[in-house]
Amino acid sequence: MSSRTHSAAERLGPWFHNLHLPNGDQTAADHALGDFPATKWQVLAPHLPERLDGWSALDIGCNAGFYSFELARRGAHVTGIDVDPHYLQQAQWAAGEFGLLDQITFRQAQVYDLARSEERYDLVLFMGVFYHLRYPLLGLDIVARRVGRLMVFQSLTAPSSGPPSDTSDRALNDRNALNETGWPRMMFVEGRFAGDPTNWWIPNEPAVAAMIRSSGMEVIASPGHELHLCVPAAANASTRAPFDITPELLAASGRSSRTG
Repeated sequence: MSSRTHSAAERLGPWFHNLHLPNGDQTAADHALGDFPATKWQVLAPHLPERLDGWSALDIGCNAGFYSFELARRGAHVTGIDVDPHYLQQAQWAAGEFGLLDQITFRQAQVYDLARSEERYDLVLFMGVFYHLRYPLLGLDIVARRVGRLMVFQSLTAPSSGPPSDTSDRALNDRNALNETGWPRMMFVEGRFAGDPTNWWIPNEPAVAAMIRSSGMEVIASPGHELHLCVPAAANASTRAPFDITPELLAASGRSSRTG
């Protein structure tokens, strides 16, 4: 059994998630980030309910399924989506090794495909995906409308110093505030960053917080570096977008604002 598992894991390589398989093998023991993503999970895990029985969960950009498996172990019924069939093949195989096939469904999909569904999930993990999107705010707006209770958001960020800037309304010619260190910014990567041609956008933390608020969510905790726990904001919350973005969102995602 151990030999069979080892051979199958090798055939499915290379791996980005370092999974600790039941036979003791690790799928990416020499990962450049260490025991990843277990180290990230150790920071996040204490801030999620210990039991997720009866919860539905969506793992966006699930890769080889590490987070999906952890949520399933807590009792959630999980849907994991990714655009890469290689990662999905790894995830499906590993789910069988862990005995979690009955609790997890993996499928190939883009973030934007979620706009075609009205399904909501109690818990949504939106981690390590935002900065890979050509249309990041569209993706966040779509994801925010799929959140029933809680969203975990994580993005690669650019350094920012000082407190967030005052972003209240200004005259057209009053643009000096845009140069303040705490102004929300998002840097565009024209070529590659960290060798990856899909790293398109790198926001600073004020921009992350502002975009989350603009999408209709509220940050309730930031338990670790670049990690944010978010809940749907109240309908009358002052942090929501100052006008109804629904018609633009529907049109941008290929749906008619007249048909909803």
